[in-house]
Amino acid sequence: MQNSTKYDVVIVGGGTSGCACAYNCAKNNLKTLLIEKNNFLGGLMTAGLVVPIMKSSTKNYNCDYYNKLIQTAKKFSAQITYKDKNDGWLNPELLKIVLDDILSKYNNLDILFETEVLDVIKEDRKIKNIILKTNLLSIPIEAIYFVDATGSGEFSQLCGCNFITDTDQKQQNTLRFILGNIDIDKFTKFILKIDNNEDITNTYRNERDTNNEIHFTTASTWDSSKIWALDEYLKKGVNEGILKEPDRSYFQIFSIAGAKGEVAFNCPRINNYIENPFKYSLELIEARRAIYRFYEFTKKYFDGFENAIIVNIATQTGIREQNRIKSKYIYSKEDILSAKKFKTPVLEANYPIDIHSDKKDGSILTKTLNYQLPIESLMSDEIDNLYAIGKLVGADFSAHSALRVQKSCMSMGEAVAKHIKNELFSNTEI
Repeated sequence: MQNSTKYDVVIVGGGTSGCACAYNCAKNNLKTLLIEKNNFLGGLMTAGLVVPIMKSSTKNYNCDYYNKLIQTAKKFSAQITYKDKNDGWLNPELLKIVLDDILSKYNNLDILFETEVLDVIKEDRKIKNIILKTNLLSIPIEAIYFVDATGSGEFSQLCGCNFITDTDQKQQNTLRFILGNIDIDKFTKFILKIDNNEDITNTYRNERDTNNEIHFTTASTWDSSKIWALDEYLKKGVNEGILKEPDRSYFQIFSIAGAKGEVAFNCPRINNYIENPFKYSLELIEARRAIYRFYEFTKKYFDGFENAIIVNIATQTGIREQNRIKSKYIYSKEDILSAKKFKTPVLEANYPIDIHSDKKDGSILTKTLNYQLPIESLMSDEIDNLYAIGKLVGADFSAHSALRVQKSCMSMGEAVAKHIKNELFSNTEI
């Protein structure tokens, strides 16, 4: 084995939280390695087409990376600020370039693309080194701290960690896609005629953003909590055999920053069979069939979609919840609803408890006050130099449904970087 390369911090996963952690580690002069299995950064934001970023009040707490992301995206015409002041409307394809621009400027930050962790070597309660597998060779790596930002927890699994198993509930996943060649002006006139509920359907034109283009959002579900104007069209699609009944369960579309004539679809939903890869693979095949059904449906029923084409299908499934780390503090639904305060908060947020169910009228959306999350919920309870961030946060099922959104995941990554810096400066060894 060749001599190991040594780092202060190794981050496994270059997605939403991993990039935030890497950026702040580099800013804080830590020698950092970021490992990404794709050939680009961004995770669900890029590979999963998960845009726009959901709005959440952060009080600008641990948002240095988020602010840098928005500032840089503007430079590449990959961002707009919507009418509700949400500045997280981003272009998923251009974000690949935006993230390169942000992270490649630091000499103390190495990025390895198309690389995965092959093995983990532990000693007592610490990770000593890891073996990486690239396209060409295997590389041994040493570090003082390790951060699992994989979303799925695959690195923590290699480390032998256990996960929280507090429920049989599963969030439904989504395979997003994009249609292009849309006449968005024509479509927005059509949609505003049939739906006057501003909370569901609204449009925005800002002459300062993307050449005065019009932007919009609209949605429909089969839940009876609201009147969904589009559901009448979806029902027609089912009756005529263009759609299937489950296609009505969730339908949401947005315009895209810096992508004239393109529309992002937050659907179709996928049943969560993560524990059975054979069933899950069949679900993915059915999801792509559903994408083609939506494509045919919108061409027939939506003004402005007559000449639509499929331009992108996500290469990464939008998994809302998979594994949650057993952390030093398990964050709970009660912590959120009581707005519990902590000595070591890593974020401030008010995104609601948001559970996507496969049962009609089974979804849950519970508003909250501003809540905090402690650093201890990002620290492994089993390995002393391992942190788990983003969707791996140590929380119960309901609390996780509020914490999993991108702004909060970015704050988690930022907070861990700052915490590691403080630990390294206060201790000669952990």
